[in-house]
Amino acid sequence: MPADQPRTLSVGFVPGVTPGKWVARWRERHPDMPLELHQHDDALTALLDASDDVVFVRLPVERTGIHLIPLYEEQPVAVMSRDNELSLYDDVPLEELEGEPLLDIEECGGPKTAVEVAATGAGVVVLPMSLARLYARRDAVHRAVPGLPVTTIGIAWRVEDESDDVEEFIGIVRGRTAQSSRQPSQREAPKKTASQKAAAKKAAAGGNPKVQKGAGKPQPRKPARPAGSRGKRR
Repeated sequence: MPADQPRTLSVGFVPGVTPGKWVARWRERHPDMPLELHQHDDALTALLDASDDVVFVRLPVERTGIHLIPLYEEQPVAVMSRDNELSLYDDVPLEELEGEPLLDIEECGGPKTAVEVAATGAGVVVLPMSLARLYARRDAVHRAVPGLPVTTIGIAWRVEDESDDVEEFIGIVRGRTAQSSRQPSQREAPKKTASQKAAAKKAAAGGNPKVQKGAGKPQPRKPARPAGSRGKRR
């Protein structure tokens, strides 16, 4: 990568996202460029104020001034006390959930506190499964709720940021291989064309024309006839 690129790539993410596999690939391919991870409740703000170069966000978010690629969907679940009758279901029917007091995540002060409140039996909170697992408690359980809309995790970066390290990381997240021609690290050393390879081979040979196969080799002589044998009959 160009020497003027930042030495450290800063990657932010919201709770529930596990970017470990992408970070591992980055560190394997680019051990000379450190990568720092930062968890934020509001990762988009960290991106817009340039605290982070790339962030994983939970949609929907305001897209002004950013590029955003959706990555995967999260299954919604209901978190409740172990004593709640809904815990007897493997999957909670949507109509059954409508009869429960639903907790507002913002009013509770965030998903972690909302799970704590739900564990007391005061109500039920609906969260992405990743958050329910992150804030899991022994006195609470979570059950899938088919029929509820899913949430989506995406990766975002600033529109004005066209640095190679950001593009390289985006490519890793999108599944590009280390040899992909779309990765900046590969574009820095373009492969030679067939004509360039031929010219290089000719230059290495000193510019001499190709020698035809067999040229310059001594030809075998035909055996001579014995003297006086010509025209002689038995």
